[in-house]
Amino acid sequence: MTMQAPAAPHPELSTPEELLTVPQVMARLQLGRSAVYDLLGNRQLVSITLGHARRIPAHALTEFIRTRLAQDAV
Repeated sequence: MTMQAPAAPHPELSTPEELLTVPQVMARLQLGRSAVYDLLGNRQLVSITLGHARRIPAHALTEFIRTRLAQDAV
């Protein structure tokens, strides 16, 4: 009987993802609530919904900032 080594964990799932609240994103971007919800509504910033709570993965906020910096550099 041969045993296979366990599969390596998926790199994106190996550590828990930090989920930010809308007020945390507001503070980090120094924007108001409506501006953050506008970014979420037009899908410039991605989020997940857990029940009635909206959460923004930290990597999504980082990617949003990186994308905006790249756009402004052009």
